[in-house]
Amino acid sequence: MKKFLALFLGVLMALTASAASANVKLPDPQTSGGMGLFEALKLRSSAPGGDFPTAMLSDQELSNVLWAATGLNRGDKGWTVPMDRGLPPYVDVYAAIKDGVFLYDWKSHSLVDVSKKDIRPNIGLQNFVASAPCSLIFVANMESLSAVTDDALKAQFSAVAAGAMTQDVYLAAAAMSLGARYIHSIKESEIRSALSLAEGDSVICLMLLGK
Repeated sequence: MKKFLALFLGVLMALTASAASANVKLPDPQTSGGMGLFEALKLRSSAPGGDFPTAMLSDQELSNVLWAATGLNRGDKGWTVPMDRGLPPYVDVYAAIKDGVFLYDWKSHSLVDVSKKDIRPNIGLQNFVASAPCSLIFVANMESLSAVTDDALKAQFSAVAAGAMTQDVYLAAAAMSLGARYIHSIKESEIRSALSLAEGDSVICLMLLGK
């Protein structure tokens, strides 16, 4: 009995450690100081694809960008972008880097391990997408939109949210002197497979990041 109990506790501890390691806590986002909004708007631009920057963002820069995209900014309900009917964010953000793919968890401001595979070479139609240090993947999550019954409205709400999110990414990138580029020409089937997306979910766009 003692041997069984010890074995059970060992397995439980291993599972607990594995679950804990699946989430990578990001540094607290920078929410004050830095470049002014109107200066960031003036500098907002798409980095050229042919000469896209190849250096990876720091943990702090990635934290700032993801928070800008869809982070909490007013307690436990209130985000940096508008969501229809006050629903929780229904567009998920995945970060694809050389070490794998991670889902941004806005509740804990952390990254959830999705895959150890580097999928960057297989997600965009343009060659330079493969060499971008970080690609943010924006996915409409239909489960999060289950309260909306009209499919056309679901698509509209998701597109509007993604537009606001990508603009926030552009502004955050400008404020930190990072390169950013919106990409609509994607390999959706490859992305769906790599992320194991649910049948109703749809890939909206990519945002390339580098410095």
